[in-house]
Amino acid sequence: MSTLKVDTVQHNTSGFNNVVQFTDGAGTQNGTLCRAWVNFNGEGTVATRADFNVNTITDSGTGQYTVNFTNAMVDGNYSALGTMQGGNAYILTTSSTNSNYCSIYTWTDASAFIDRAAVYIAIFR
Repeated sequence: MSTLKVDTVQHNTSGFNNVVQFTDGAGTQNGTLCRAWVNFNGEGTVATRADFNVNTITDSGTGQYTVNFTNAMVDGNYSALGTMQGGNAYILTTSSTNSNYCSIYTWTDASAFIDRAAVYIAIFR
């Protein structure tokens, strides 16, 4: 059985959406929960299946998407993690990040952009 120590999970009263913070006994922040995530169809008409803190997905061209946040991040210094459905020869990368959006690219190992039927993105800060 796990034990949750008092004052190790704290509600931050400032910043984006009053984010829950994980801190050690000295009050040093060790992490936060996921700030945004999305599961979307990237083929044909781009459509979100499920999301948290994602306003829209912009189709910027073949294999190029912009994830627009509902509530802006504090800055662009976050980590965008992602996967996609498809064969093992597909690559997902981020190109630009700022507080309002994150650009996502899906491409083949031959460096050609390609749309994918299922793209999954999670943002941590």
